[in-house]
Amino acid sequence: MIRNLLLLISLLSTYGSLCAQVLLKTPSDTSPTTKILTKETSSLNFIAMGDWGRNGADHQKQVAKQMGITASEVKANFIISTGDNFYPSGVISAQDPSFKYSFEDIYTDFSLQWDWYPVLGNHDYKSNPDAQIDYSKISRRWKMPARYYAKKFPINGDPNNQVLIAFIDTNPLIPEFYKNAEYGPNVKGQDTTQQKRWLSKVLGDKDPSIRWKIVVGHHPMYTGGSRTEAYDTKAIRNSLKPILDRYGVDVYLTGHEHSLQYIKPEGKTHHFISGAASEKTPVKLISDAQMVASIYGFMLFSISKDLIRMQAINDEGEIVYHTTIKK
Repeated sequence: MIRNLLLLISLLSTYGSLCAQVLLKTPSDTSPTTKILTKETSSLNFIAMGDWGRNGADHQKQVAKQMGITASEVKANFIISTGDNFYPSGVISAQDPSFKYSFEDIYTDFSLQWDWYPVLGNHDYKSNPDAQIDYSKISRRWKMPARYYAKKFPINGDPNNQVLIAFIDTNPLIPEFYKNAEYGPNVKGQDTTQQKRWLSKVLGDKDPSIRWKIVVGHHPMYTGGSRTEAYDTKAIRNSLKPILDRYGVDVYLTGHEHSLQYIKPEGKTHHFISGAASEKTPVKLISDAQMVASIYGFMLFSISKDLIRMQAINDEGEIVYHTTIKK
């Protein structure tokens, strides 16, 4: 009986490994698996994760553990959530128990007690998205002052070298959502023209200390997941790409697809998808994709004055891919 049980565990472990899928545009970029992080001196470090709130289920706890280990090792400055913070249907108030069971009780490591900067995903729109704004008044680490907002982060504490990050709400930018019974009630009151004017003003900031410009939203413009030609992907591309191009945005960071992806289409903007903090779904290598991975995990960004380093880390702490962007 024990022998059969051990055999079953072994088979399940092998099956899980086989299901993990990492596809690279250039197979020669494959490097030996390692858990040793590359550390950038004098950098701003943050973790980007998304699509996670499942009361600890489907590897959420395992990913949270590795996030804590990584954040501790690099002394991460903050955490970014790319949306779909609470499954299956968001939260109804700032007192919703999901804040405790899916957030406070899961991300317990001391290194994860710093500021969290979330954006809203489509699942967050199914109940009361403003409840997540209200939770900012209760939680010390939950920092969502509005449905969209922006902040400058000094690199290594230097106010003369900063990263500008705009956190946007992509849900109202998708026309089909207005006809949706679940999303419709919460997008109808949003002024998309006002948000895009605000985004243009933020990205048009002439402050000479801004070294990098990053936009964080939930819905990607390009994806090697199941939504490559989906209505939401196309809607976001049509709505936001002209703005990102006009202001020379360096990075567009999203979730929505339950995978880790790095896509570099023509133009300046690098596209990263980090939506695998709990659940993974299949991927395919589209033409502009440099890496797509159907794994549980998150991304670590280390930003210095002239370099952005991204390391993709799975639920076992293995660095499955890394890349750099240089000024």
